[in-house]
Amino acid sequence: MTQPKLTRLEMRIMEIVWERGASSVREIQEAFPERGRPAYTTVQTTVYRLESKRALRLTKKIGNANIFEAAISRDQAQGRLIDELLGFFGGRPKPVMAHLVNSGKLTMEDIKEAEQALRRLSKKEKPQ
Repeated sequence: MTQPKLTRLEMRIMEIVWERGASSVREIQEAFPERGRPAYTTVQTTVYRLESKRALRLTKKIGNANIFEAAISRDQAQGRLIDELLGFFGGRPKPVMAHLVNSGKLTMEDIKEAEQALRRLSKKEKPQ
């Protein structure tokens, strides 16, 4: 299944749900910092948009409150964002990697983790 494209506000809402678990619209809205908190109706509209994108799902209803939980994982959403970013560079990771190195945001530990992941992937792909 193709992962939905999420806006910045949608990602912020998803982060709240991933951290807190199943939540009502009110609980999601109140989880935002008081300063700059979006209006209840804005959060409500965005939550229902996330439901239509199948990123959130309605799990139960308590009185008038609908309770939503994440239908996609954080890794799935982040993977979609990374794929989009790479798309700006023709699918080539080198410009992104070069920027991360030059900006000091890529550590030796990050590189070691990437090497381990590549080794695991390489072992999976070898014919048996």
